[in-house]
Amino acid sequence: MTLYSYSRISTFEQCPLKFKFRYIEKITPEIEHTVEAYLGGKVHEALEWMYSQVIKKQAPQLEDVIEYYAKSWKKDFKENIRIVNPQLTFEYYFDKGIKFIIDYFVKNYPFSDNTIELEHQVIIDLNNNGKYVLQGYIDRLVHDKESNIFEIHDYKTGSIRSQDDLDKDKQLALYSIGVKDKFNAEEVHLIWHFLDFNQKMISKRTPEQLEQLKQEIIRLINKIESTTDFPAIPSSLCRWCEFGKYCEFKKG
Repeated sequence: MTLYSYSRISTFEQCPLKFKFRYIEKITPEIEHTVEAYLGGKVHEALEWMYSQVIKKQAPQLEDVIEYYAKSWKKDFKENIRIVNPQLTFEYYFDKGIKFIIDYFVKNYPFSDNTIELEHQVIIDLNNNGKYVLQGYIDRLVHDKESNIFEIHDYKTGSIRSQDDLDKDKQLALYSIGVKDKFNAEEVHLIWHFLDFNQKMISKRTPEQLEQLKQEIIRLINKIESTTDFPAIPSSLCRWCEFGKYCEFKKG
């Protein structure tokens, strides 16, 4: 049995050739990090640390969160991190991260929504017999005790998405299946924080929609496991692909 992740499945949908390079041939990536991915990771780390203090009833101060972010950025920084846009600098991205943290802190303080888990592992058994199993990690899980609603929170440092797009999002919807199963939750809200826009957006799924999603993912897994030809699918995402030097389309 292969333990799938949403990343594994979405990579196949995005570009079967990239899936082949990453998961079948396991080629060493040409690019270890893009600066966008590095920024996203460091902001996630800082917010995770901040909420870990909240859970321990140690109210974090804004300057402490910024200091944690700055030290983490400096500790792991490497000069070979790729900047796709040559007009921008590492300092530009570092400063963006500080702005994200300040905006989020001011908007959400004092963080009293009852966060119960950080980087919470969730297991989704799609047909309840262990044949189709996914795992994922939730940035932050909240439980509103009064309403008994669970909330899956996800931080995004990139472009904002439309409500229609979020209402079709598969990743957090899949995670909600795992949350429902583990916590016997009747209602789960999916919440995205688009940090570059200081905006929170919410979506929900019906039981019927989640059942349809299960069947869709099962069909995708069956397709992946029966595929022998992995063509490239060109898109705007090619600019950030870490396997560019191996791709005949991109080299052309």
